[in-house]
Amino acid sequence: MPDHHYIYCLESVADTEAPNKTPILPSLETLAAQYGITNVYKTCDSIEGFEESISTLLYEDRHFKDYAIIYLVFEGRSNELKIADYYYTFEEIAEFFEGRLKGKIVHFANTLQLDLDEETFQYFLDVTGAKAISGYANRVPILSMVLDNLYFSLNEEYDDVTELTEELFHKQYALANSMGFRMYY
Repeated sequence: MPDHHYIYCLESVADTEAPNKTPILPSLETLAAQYGITNVYKTCDSIEGFEESISTLLYEDRHFKDYAIIYLVFEGRSNELKIADYYYTFEEIAEFFEGRLKGKIVHFANTLQLDLDEETFQYFLDVTGAKAISGYANRVPILSMVLDNLYFSLNEEYDDVTELTEELFHKQYALANSMGFRMYY
């Protein structure tokens, strides 16, 4: 049984100064209440905000070693993240985390369709040191929060990404399959 883990969630929003009606924050609150999983939620609306949030996480957060999952809620296309009105490749995103994600899973909400080729995911894993990348390949009309919360809770029980994925499919096969859950490691 692994130690208790934290989740760091960074969500892209149109304007960080404006009140945001995001369903992600209530979902994270439910995760904390139901499963006792500590999480931190931040928003960004620009590449500078993204860089600042990541820099604070990597260099100033005293609990960084306890984070098991970096949860990114960003729109995108063709495996590129949209921040403000610009698209960033996985290679560019990997460089922000260079060598700092040892043992961590980078998980993408289904607001970004994730279907990486081997060269791209291997580059990301090699540059960041992450244990795995996960997300969803299929466009579906619902947000992935229900499945994400189950996935995050299972991560408390399973350290091995293969066992974690198998258990997720065992518990919610139809949903995980229809959403195209992917785990790259």
